[in-house]
Amino acid sequence: MKDIMPVNGQFAMMALPYENLGTAVSRDTLSFHHGKHLKAYVDNLNKALPGSGLEGISLQEVVRKAQGGIFNNAGQVLNHTLYFEQLSPSPRPMGSHLESLLGRDFGSVEAFKNEFVQKGATLFGSGWVWLSMDSDGKLVVTQQRNAENPVTDGLRPLLTFDVWEHAYYLDYQNRRADYLAALWQVVDWQVVESRL
Repeated sequence: MKDIMPVNGQFAMMALPYENLGTAVSRDTLSFHHGKHLKAYVDNLNKALPGSGLEGISLQEVVRKAQGGIFNNAGQVLNHTLYFEQLSPSPRPMGSHLESLLGRDFGSVEAFKNEFVQKGATLFGSGWVWLSMDSDGKLVVTQQRNAENPVTDGLRPLLTFDVWEHAYYLDYQNRRADYLAALWQVVDWQVVESRL
């Protein structure tokens, strides 16, 4: 995962790298999720940083060091950036290296996907489900509440699905598991592998 650095003391909102995600996520959801929710997190983070002692460091370092409102907004900027970057209307398939790691640590790719969706669907309230790598190179699936990110636990985030209602409610209402299952068709596995 590459460091995300501020420019002239401000974090920039990532440009959405696509206009649609087919049937998995509607244009309306993308417009609200990226254009309203992510924008608010970026704006709030940039307003809060001056005088915080966290100026000029990477977004990942802000997440590791911050508390309160700065942590919440920085975490959401990082989480949403990783989320939107890994999705594509023309996703590239999983390579053999990641496939072998998933087989080693979960038994199979299908077993990993089942655990991932189950943990995402059963997270109480709002948050994120993550595939990460620990310091020993083992892949793990975790639930993170609210704006939390695996970097605060010393993990390397590889893949995430957003389970805040704003990510899916327009398209799926309360059917969170259906939303999670639909996202597999738009995961760009080469982006995920680049984070190893």
